[in-house]
Amino acid sequence: MSGIEEQEYSKKFDFGLWRRLLQYVKPYRRLMLLLGFVMVGVAGIDVIFPLMTKYAIDRFVAAGNIEGLSGFLLMYGILIAVQTVNVWLLIAIAGKIDMGVVYDIRKKGFQRLQELSFSYYDKTAVGWLMARMTSDITRLGDTLAWGLVDFVWGLTMMAGIAGVMLFINWKLALVSLSVIPLLVVISLYFQQKMLKAHRKVRKTNSRITGAFNEGISGAKTSKTLVLEKSNLGEFSAITGEMYGYSVKAAVYSSIYLPVVLSLGSIGTALALWFGGRGVYLQTISFGTLVLFIGYTIQFFEPVRELARIIAELQSAQASAERILSMIETQPDIADTVDVVWKYGDMFNPRQDRWPHIKGNISFRNVSFSYKDGEKVLEDFSLEVKAGETIALVGETGSGKTTIVNLACRFYEPVSGEILIDGVNYKDRPLAWLHGSLGYVLQNPHLFSGTIRENIRYGRLDATDEEIEKAARLVNAYEFISKLEKGFDTEVGEGGNRLSTGEKQLVSFARAVLANPRIFILDEATSSIDTETEQIIQDAIRKVLKNRTSFIIAHRLSTIRSADRILVIKDGKVLEEGNHYQLIRKKGYYYRLYTNQFMEEREMELLKA
Repeated sequence: MSGIEEQEYSKKFDFGLWRRLLQYVKPYRRLMLLLGFVMVGVAGIDVIFPLMTKYAIDRFVAAGNIEGLSGFLLMYGILIAVQTVNVWLLIAIAGKIDMGVVYDIRKKGFQRLQELSFSYYDKTAVGWLMARMTSDITRLGDTLAWGLVDFVWGLTMMAGIAGVMLFINWKLALVSLSVIPLLVVISLYFQQKMLKAHRKVRKTNSRITGAFNEGISGAKTSKTLVLEKSNLGEFSAITGEMYGYSVKAAVYSSIYLPVVLSLGSIGTALALWFGGRGVYLQTISFGTLVLFIGYTIQFFEPVRELARIIAELQSAQASAERILSMIETQPDIADTVDVVWKYGDMFNPRQDRWPHIKGNISFRNVSFSYKDGEKVLEDFSLEVKAGETIALVGETGSGKTTIVNLACRFYEPVSGEILIDGVNYKDRPLAWLHGSLGYVLQNPHLFSGTIRENIRYGRLDATDEEIEKAARLVNAYEFISKLEKGFDTEVGEGGNRLSTGEKQLVSFARAVLANPRIFILDEATSSIDTETEQIIQDAIRKVLKNRTSFIIAHRLSTIRSADRILVIKDGKVLEEGNHYQLIRKKGYYYRLYTNQFMEEREMELLKA
């Protein structure tokens, strides 16, 4: 798989990346500020507890005095109660931020997927997108919320402990904390290694998601070709890679954390050694020694947490890079600033300003090639009048679908221009054109839900009566009414509970409900039986009346009534005319039609 999904990330820790991600935290800045105060409070009380212990040892234990003990216990109890509330608040607030950030990023990602052009989906597998929208975003949200909690707590805790230690005995503090420079060097080394490993883990995870998607969607093909063993072998190889990279990442983490613990123990040992000498020489109190031992243990607890956060940040950065690569991908086809200002965009249309589409379409010296360099059309011109039905026939790869996709502005010409009603369609909003299209594919996609809901997708404010009227118009009402639940019958995932012909009729009804000015039929009858084809052909004649339409058809019987038939070869019009004119020419179309007619007759005789 080439393209975006194969993008390699080789930067070290990228602060710029995280600054860009903070925009998703901005809506929660008040909660973040409150969370920051709570975390400072948590860390502050954690710093105070050892001071309370020092005070108790020096004041009560060493002095053998209990005067003021009740007041001390009361204060200690109050601190515990406050800390309990603080911990509850941090969990509640951080959880709300976590869910909010995940929701916002996922919503932004889904919105961008709606905006991206066909060319993006041509080179990006569904599995890769699913991995970004699910596991990558969840991991990132957890890190932004909970990682920030631990980060603020850790820094505040370390700063508080270091400040108190330096204030009480700066010499002993410097000795106890002397391992920190070495810890910084080791952390920088391991964070680079862990980031590299986690990038490979996230990339392989996307491949696994893609393999899951293909395995499920292609289950029938796999079974008919007996590919179960082969598929399992390929999947095992990918998961084996995932296992290897995951183990490598875990090994780095498993080495790093013990190193941090060891350095923490060394710091505690130094405090005990030099502090013990101070107690022996009576230069410090026993309570101060206990304080320093407790602080060195406490100091390296947030260090361990920060070490864990660093490890998680490596993994989260790998996820963040992949998410932002998708969200920040710009559509190849987009409205200009002037068009958006005048007509609105896809999500905020200003339909009151949209001009009515008549349906005149002009290709003027259009050339087009895909990004891989394959040239499909060169200096192609075509005039289509409003209400005219144009049929496109030709070999696979001749450019038929490209012509239709350009007319629909799913792609744009490399050179030349396409006019709708005499105006370059780049001067009109995408939503204006796409909202006037009716598109029926060879394998129509139905969404999970009922037949009624699927037809209503054509126009969301349609009434039940309008839905049933559209079904009658395309000859779908008869088969729908025979179903047990009629229009409320569930179609299943992708419409798998309906036959191909039934899905075609539902998709026709959906397209008709939108009352489009331009209709596209792309091999709409090539996958159905002859009887269903007759029903759909009757529906086509009704639907295309007074609408500009393009028909791409393998079965030439479907296009005999077209106003014009264009025989396309290598991106050029080889022959042009209606069915009878082309038959009289006895050229390419004549040979194609007669050969197909003879094949169909042979099939009928064999069946008889």
